[in-house]
Amino acid sequence: MRTVVRLLLVTITALMIGACASNQQEEVLPEETYYENARDAMNSGNFNEAERNLDFLETYYPFGRYAEQAQLDLIYARYQNLDLEGARAAADRFLRLNPQSDHADYALYMRGLASYNLDIGLAARYFPIDVAARDPGEQRQAFRDFSELLNRYPSSKYAPDARQRMIAIRNRLAELELFAARYYISREAYIAANNRARFIVENYSTTPSVEEAMIIMAETFRFMDLKKASADAVAMLQDNFPESTAFNDDGEFQADVLKRKDRSLSSVVTFGLMGDE
Repeated sequence: MRTVVRLLLVTITALMIGACASNQQEEVLPEETYYENARDAMNSGNFNEAERNLDFLETYYPFGRYAEQAQLDLIYARYQNLDLEGARAAADRFLRLNPQSDHADYALYMRGLASYNLDIGLAARYFPIDVAARDPGEQRQAFRDFSELLNRYPSSKYAPDARQRMIAIRNRLAELELFAARYYISREAYIAANNRARFIVENYSTTPSVEEAMIIMAETFRFMDLKKASADAVAMLQDNFPESTAFNDDGEFQADVLKRKDRSLSSVVTFGLMGDE
């Protein structure tokens, strides 16, 4: 009986201690304390601690004096923590709650920046991953975010960097098309390769990929015995890239990017049509 009583007392004591600890954990600090803690943590590079205090600030004081700044700081803290999806979500929330804010351009910029880096991730920081071979979905989203920033806030201090990143995105998208064209060439799907090359020339004419795209066009047109189309592609290459290595010392087109094998033209055409579905 005494043993049972002792166990009961121990259990009650443990519950009381747990309740006290819980009450201490749930103690709500003043709004300014959370904000100052968050700022101090960010200044010292402790973004986990900053994010924790900003979350408390939003939870307990959603309409307080620091609410708008806390939302902006949360975007930055999550971005620095490499929580790119979280940073984008925080930017979306800020824009939804503060559509007329003077800092909306910053939220748009950070949303684009998060998307810009999201498809690369941590692996690409340490391993040789070909960006051109990756799904460009996040890059397209970043392009839309930066484009919205430039349309709404053309004089924003973030606009110059956004423009440069949009150029980089276009270059990446063109590289992706070029990557696909090379793949089709390796499979001798020359019609599919030609389609990809023409898409680059028509849609990404200012990117570094366009020279190789024109060479592929000229070569694949020539292989398909489309002489005029091939000559037009060579002329276009000559006009835009007169120093291209595709021309010999006499200025004659001599590129040979197609590693042909003994296959009939009809089989190549059939495979090309199937490969570009």
